[in-house]
Amino acid sequence: MADFYDTLGISKGATAAEIKKAYRKKAIEFHPDKNPGDSAAEENFKKAAEAYETLSDPQKKARYDQMGHQAYTSGGGQGFGGGQGFGGMDMEDIFSQFGDIFGGGGGGFSGFGGFGGRGGQRRMKGKDLRIRVSLTLEEAANGVEKKVKVKRKKQAAGVSYKTCSTCNGSGQVTRIQNTILGRMQTSAPCTTCGGSGQILDSKPNGADNQGLITEVETVSIKIPAGVESDMRLKVSGKGNEAPGNGVSGDLLVDIEVKPHAELQREGNNLHYDLYVSVPDAILGTSKEIKTVTGKVRIPIEAGIQSGKILRLRGKGMPSLNGYGTGDLLVHVNVWTPRSLTKDQKDFFESMKTDSNFEPAPEQGDKSFFEKVKDMFS
Repeated sequence: MADFYDTLGISKGATAAEIKKAYRKKAIEFHPDKNPGDSAAEENFKKAAEAYETLSDPQKKARYDQMGHQAYTSGGGQGFGGGQGFGGMDMEDIFSQFGDIFGGGGGGFSGFGGFGGRGGQRRMKGKDLRIRVSLTLEEAANGVEKKVKVKRKKQAAGVSYKTCSTCNGSGQVTRIQNTILGRMQTSAPCTTCGGSGQILDSKPNGADNQGLITEVETVSIKIPAGVESDMRLKVSGKGNEAPGNGVSGDLLVDIEVKPHAELQREGNNLHYDLYVSVPDAILGTSKEIKTVTGKVRIPIEAGIQSGKILRLRGKGMPSLNGYGTGDLLVHVNVWTPRSLTKDQKDFFESMKTDSNFEPAPEQGDKSFFEKVKDMFS
């Protein structure tokens, strides 16, 4: 796959305005209307749109700059983070998505996302819908498929459309005006059909003025492992439908990962507070702790100190882009009892003068601040 910057003929440090200008230049050069029947030009047109789709989005651009095409995912109609490839999209989809580049958008039926299409007739685009999905930390770590119910507008059964008589289906009306410079011809979207070239002919009971009805649909969403709160997934084509042969909007899924009772997340690493008794800290033991993939038992060495950090490699969160897995950091806390019996007090009173109970940190023992520094280095 060609480098996106090379495709648009720009440097990696190009500004947003320069990226848009470069894409517009390429789009005009390889525009299908200027190159009828030229499959190579159409392919270059799609590649330019693919490059612009990623580089025009700051988050996608940052990820692409860091990891190149490995951060760029496509297929299945559902994209995450990286761009969505245009291999499965027709030309109308590209015009629909980048209507601002080609002068599209604006006008039309209210409640719809805009228009797509080139030349005269435009294809309506349904409005995007947005929902929030809550996950447990375990679901975020392992990936999950969620089924959600979505209220979306769909074309009613039995609805029919007919060619707009004002523009004869072209979606454009042409006006000729006499000016001081002579006769001038201008074209504009048809106000009768909103540029779609067709108008409602008949509709069943319950449908709105665009021939749509609202239905509740169950949508399956595949959530990849490694997601975090405030990330967004896109399920293509599961927003509102558009009248006629329009393009359906998308379903935007905002992710919320609920707090865990025992594990704290920091990037791809997890933190766990382990409390051990004084006898266990002195004599050593083993403890069962929770991870996102189940419980594990770890050894606690004799004489362990409070503040010790045990690192369980690969027991944290997976990287969203497939680059390894974080660690689970177990913070050891020696629990000091708050109340003692008389016999217990007498025992510890007798230990006060025992040299084994005198603090004697070794040279290799690190302070709390050194441990924190090591943890983040």
